[in-house]
Amino acid sequence: MSSPTGPASGLPVRMPRPRQPGRHRRPEPLAAPEGAPALVLAVPGTPSAATRSLAEEVVSIARSELPGLDARIGYLDGDDAEFRTLQSVLTHAAEERAARFEQARAAGADVTEPDGPVAIVVPLLASPDNALLRRVRQAVMDSRVAADLTDVLGPHPLLAEALHVRLSEAGLARADRARLFTVATAADGIILASVGGEEAVQAAGITGMLLAARLAVPVMAAALDEEGAIAATAAQLRGSGSQQLALAPYLIGPELDAGLLDAAAKEAGCSAAEALGPYPAIGKLALAKYTTALGIAPQQSQGTPVR
Repeated sequence: MSSPTGPASGLPVRMPRPRQPGRHRRPEPLAAPEGAPALVLAVPGTPSAATRSLAEEVVSIARSELPGLDARIGYLDGDDAEFRTLQSVLTHAAEERAARFEQARAAGADVTEPDGPVAIVVPLLASPDNALLRRVRQAVMDSRVAADLTDVLGPHPLLAEALHVRLSEAGLARADRARLFTVATAADGIILASVGGEEAVQAAGITGMLLAARLAVPVMAAALDEEGAIAATAAQLRGSGSQQLALAPYLIGPELDAGLLDAAAKEAGCSAAEALGPYPAIGKLALAKYTTALGIAPQQSQGTPVR
């Protein structure tokens, strides 16, 4: 038994540890500043069930990383139902901010009219696709809303991690690069497929170098939307000694035309992994683009070990 002054039997008593000062203290979690612009995820295509589910999961990840974040989804195509097109989402965000200001002023609050962007638009693209980016810029201009447009999400080491995971899920790569075991179907050459022309291929190639370092196999980028590019890349990899190829889409999903990936896999004579989809890194990278544009320090994005 213990007494109010200490242990009666001389046995140790666990006491709470004092809070550690200085650099060893755990940093306080970030929260979105009050009145911060909305993060608007610009999603290619229409709000189909699959695309909507993917986009909602991406913004859910971003919200979990930054409490209080106003995150919205705008599609490049659609019928404006529920403010779903990018232009309508931006217009609605501006109307809401103006209404909040008027309500605060009517209530007697000492407020000044907000300045700065109403929204920060983050394209849901792994690599630059000039045709899609032109449409995003046009939608922002047509909305007549003050909004900043960020770069696309890649290239980035977290996207190399996501590609590794998708390949391992398809049985086309070792799940853990640190362990010395093999997978019978593991590829010894990777075609990293992108859409968007030469600039997109170059950006994919940067992430491809990171993926090659993870897998210790050659990785070459090629355009899905350029006739013969996938077949030529497959021939080049086989000519350099790779025997078992795999196709890895450097694409999130909504920007991928139906059937294009299957046709490319047949053209290359190999199996294909799934698109990146709502991998956690996608939401973290979208948030990082937002916080950088806003000028607030994001929490460090740590890669998830592939097991």
